[in-house]
Amino acid sequence: MKVNSSIDNTAHRTVKAARDGNNESPWQAALEIDFLKSGSLIADIHDILIIGGGITGLTAALLLKKSGKNIVLADAASPGFGTTGGTSAHINTFADTTYKEAEEAFGEKGAQLFADAINEGFQIINDNINTYKINCDYESKTGYLYAEDTDQAKQLEDVFHGAKQVGIKVRYTDDVPTPISYVKALQFDGQAQFHPLKYMQGIADAYLKAGGLILTDTKIEDLLTADGVHTAKAGSIKIKARNVIYATHIPPGVTSFNFRCAPYRSYVLGVKLKNDKYPDALIYDMQEPYHYFRTHEIEGQKLLIAGGNDHKTGHKDPEKAFEDLEMYIRKHYQVSSVKYKWSSQYYIPVDGFPYIGQMPGTAHGIYCATGYNGNGMMLGTIAGKIISDLITGKVSKYEKVFSPARIKPIAGFTEFVKENADVAYHFVADRLSVHETDSLKRIQKDSGKVVEFEGKKVAAYRDAEGTIHALNPVCTHAKCIVNWNQEEKSWDCPCHGARYDIDGKVLNGPAEKDLQKIDQSADE
Repeated sequence: MKVNSSIDNTAHRTVKAARDGNNESPWQAALEIDFLKSGSLIADIHDILIIGGGITGLTAALLLKKSGKNIVLADAASPGFGTTGGTSAHINTFADTTYKEAEEAFGEKGAQLFADAINEGFQIINDNINTYKINCDYESKTGYLYAEDTDQAKQLEDVFHGAKQVGIKVRYTDDVPTPISYVKALQFDGQAQFHPLKYMQGIADAYLKAGGLILTDTKIEDLLTADGVHTAKAGSIKIKARNVIYATHIPPGVTSFNFRCAPYRSYVLGVKLKNDKYPDALIYDMQEPYHYFRTHEIEGQKLLIAGGNDHKTGHKDPEKAFEDLEMYIRKHYQVSSVKYKWSSQYYIPVDGFPYIGQMPGTAHGIYCATGYNGNGMMLGTIAGKIISDLITGKVSKYEKVFSPARIKPIAGFTEFVKENADVAYHFVADRLSVHETDSLKRIQKDSGKVVEFEGKKVAAYRDAEGTIHALNPVCTHAKCIVNWNQEEKSWDCPCHGARYDIDGKVLNGPAEKDLQKIDQSADE
């Protein structure tokens, strides 16, 4: 990309909405992302470089631009390519980390701060929609959480008391709009839903119209610091900034976050019903993993958006996850057809709270935000606000409780041991899992597998024409062996969640380098 000295704010760049997987989400359907064309660096040293164009990066970019800062936002693909473009787009006042769990880990004050952060993130989204007149299918909805047996009912009581303790409006109800039998249920008024990419488009437009800069297809490959200035390298481009924000869902490279955040994938279907009995609400069960349901209209057609079957990235069969989810939905709803199916990635923090702020172990002025669990819309939004406040010298009441440098030796310790023992298992066991009898010939068209080839492991994908795409299967992040994801056509690392496409290009961090390509014959 050529770097010029000025920016043309009159031209436009329209691109097909893309994401980090083979399956299309309904948010991509008939939607082209229209950015004011921006590809020129306008300062020798910028105030802030934001790496990543999801909800966190764009929220921070808009807030910081409004405060008068000189900003460049760089995305390795295009805004919305990652988790923001794959979310199920629930906006709610309760979180996957319950307020009772938050109180047990961080005390009453910590639980209240967590609730305040969720609510403030919610409010910022609402304010942005109203301020910038963003047409993003935003609708207020009632939320329901139901228990299907007595054990779940006891857990539901904990959710109720925890929510009441931090001021969340919640009450028991006997009227949940679901065909599934339940024994007890909660009602949360004032919840919401939206179209995440339309919202993202609105935020990006507001940022660009204010004079902001977005560099698409710009992968930051290195970051060096000298004399208080950070220099990022992306191919031939060098971007200098006094502050850097990693809004990449998880910071790149081998960091402490690889041991404090576990990568998970969630599966979603968009289905058409025969009887038009679409729920006008946000609905959640209490299974483990839980299911969630809502309705959204795409191009004039109502769809039931139903998700669940979450599992750690690279561990279970994605095809089976989709099959089981569809079977579950068909059991309870009269499904006419499945219009969309897609999966997305998120990270579960070991102690339940996100990590937002100055990145530990780095030079001053390098910030990160990660560990949103399944609540990325609210927490990603408030993360943008927290980091914006920290950079502009404002006091943030969330700084300490969400600090990436916090140490919680007791809270989450069991989960810490479990997740990292699992990483150690895959690091060793995967190297022993392929038999000598495996060969490239056994790989069917449009499928992949890690096989033995001439005494070496190969990550091999055979495309629809029969051509083999062969890669070194050792993840470039921490040297674990990747697994094939047939649904998203990607190579997923079971240790820390890095993902690569069929040609080895990084789709998701924390890996920074692509998988190495291997030359071989497709006829072997």
